[in-house]
Amino acid sequence: MIKLLSHLSYVAITSPDVESSVEFYVKQVGLTEVDRVDGAVYLRCWGDYYAYSVVVVPGDEPSLETMAWRVSSPEALQEAAKRVEAAGVTGGWVDGYKIGRAYRFTGPWGHSMTLHWDVERHQAPGSVASIYPDRPEKRSKVAGAPRQLDHVTVATSDVDAFAAWYNDVLGFRIMARTVLDEAPISVFSVLTTNEKSHDLGVVLDGSTRAGRVNHYAFWVDTREELLIAADVLLENGTAIEYGPSIHGIGEQNFLYYREPSTLRIELNTGGYRNYVPDWTPNTWKPSLGSNNLYRNSRMPMSMTESFPPADGPSATEEGVPDEIKDALLNPYAKQGQG
Repeated sequence: MIKLLSHLSYVAITSPDVESSVEFYVKQVGLTEVDRVDGAVYLRCWGDYYAYSVVVVPGDEPSLETMAWRVSSPEALQEAAKRVEAAGVTGGWVDGYKIGRAYRFTGPWGHSMTLHWDVERHQAPGSVASIYPDRPEKRSKVAGAPRQLDHVTVATSDVDAFAAWYNDVLGFRIMARTVLDEAPISVFSVLTTNEKSHDLGVVLDGSTRAGRVNHYAFWVDTREELLIAADVLLENGTAIEYGPSIHGIGEQNFLYYREPSTLRIELNTGGYRNYVPDWTPNTWKPSLGSNNLYRNSRMPMSMTESFPPADGPSATEEGVPDEIKDALLNPYAKQGQG
């Protein structure tokens, strides 16, 4: 298969209160508002090269409207659309804002994905143009502001089948997965389109609601910036949900918090790069430190929540034996596993 996708280009989310979410992204996270079109607000990280990184759209509840990937060439866009439809999923061509002709489809587990080649590259006005030629604009003045968008993690009823479909159809590399210590049940997997450990994650979802999202993530340059961001968020009244610490899978430093809609955001940095084209994904267990490299904490139960809200616990699969239900509800709840 030719390389179809190159990287995650933007996420579009819904918020019941667009203005509150946008104010938070601008004042607390350090994004810049770049435009408003038909109720949607376009925002960007200071270091992203395209016109925008995040789109906030009016909605009744927090959710993922779409996740967008830039393909590797105009030919790859046509090939990707062909492969999606050959796999039994029907999408459609749309005229995207500053991305031109794009192919949008809803995958087998209910997640909208937008594929595009054309982009409008960011041109900073003189007042914010960087003195460094490779930077799209000056570094943000907000302490701990992310350089760029990093990844998105969705929720699904079958982690392994999800990973296999996106690998087979669109060429995502499967990098690792987590299986319970107590039973052979996959609760997490990471996939990538490039050398990062992942730009697409997937967690187990036991609800009956399709197309949910667990979080999306920004990248900061250093661990020190991540810690500064945690400090600034706390000083300004935003609780830290989980972290700072280091994931075992990917080895990124992480920090989780919520925006006003309750949608979860992650900041991360560090980690390794993997260039192996025929990489064989390893299977981790929570006890090996898949979620927390140091194996010295518990992940809060709130981290199992995905969005929009649904009719059952996010990480519980129906039909599992009673003796492991508690473990599956939050596989990282034991001291030393989260």
